[in-house]
Amino acid sequence: MTDVTTKPQTDATPIGVFDSGVGGLSVLKHIRQLLPHEDLLFCADCDHAPYGNKSPEFIRERALHLSGFLIAEGAKALVVACNTATAAAIEALRQHYPLPIIGMEPAVKPAAAATRTGVIGVLATSGTLQSAQFAGLLESYGQNVRVVTQACIGLVECIERGELEADSTRQLVSQYLQPLLDAGADTIVLGCTHYPFVRHLIAAQAGAGVTLIDTGEAVARQVQKRLAESGLLNATNAAPRNTFWVNRQSGDAFLETAEVITGLWGGKADLQPLPNPVKYRARLLSQ
Repeated sequence: MTDVTTKPQTDATPIGVFDSGVGGLSVLKHIRQLLPHEDLLFCADCDHAPYGNKSPEFIRERALHLSGFLIAEGAKALVVACNTATAAAIEALRQHYPLPIIGMEPAVKPAAAATRTGVIGVLATSGTLQSAQFAGLLESYGQNVRVVTQACIGLVECIERGELEADSTRQLVSQYLQPLLDAGADTIVLGCTHYPFVRHLIAAQAGAGVTLIDTGEAVARQVQKRLAESGLLNATNAAPRNTFWVNRQSGDAFLETAEVITGLWGGKADLQPLPNPVKYRARLLSQ
């Protein structure tokens, strides 16, 4: 257990979400759509993005740090909105913190069920593809299909910079997607929460006959389920609050990228980051 000071958890307290950067916003969008009355807290650890090229030990340290911060801010549940951080840290988080903790994993199971050719492709970070968690997914759900994987080095960085239409981003998408298509994949797993923001580029190259799968919606349903089981679903109709934290160094860049991601809350980007956080919060997120 942890010695982090917690606030009393009730149905009206918020849900805490974190990621290495803006990728977690793709998960936050689904949570907001499914749970419109929940208050949301979001930490974007942009100064340390991407997590995919960091060591598991470093990622666990950041995950424990950010989770402790969100819990101290009153989170009643945690969502690890990052496949790499889930693989590296979810067990450590569950050992430390006695509250619902929901993670991500590449959607190998639904992809295996959906494929017609028997070949599925997985786009992900190196950290995710090299993890024991991913190996376990292949062992459990990849026995009767061919799974072709591709580490997308540099793609997260393009998305963090808001370069969703840039030629360099399009070139990376083409470079990483084409080997999966050449292998006959008719179902592509978006194995990083950043990748849904370039889903349009992936879909355009893949064509209408290829199914793209990400797990943001499924994670939102799991959050709803876990809160209901714990009696923590917000029963009010109050207008929700959305609070965002980002490392001081990356504050402006986060805002610029978030503004590129339009329609986040169903037509309006209701972003409330703290580009100049109070000293305590800035220190906490920069350590």
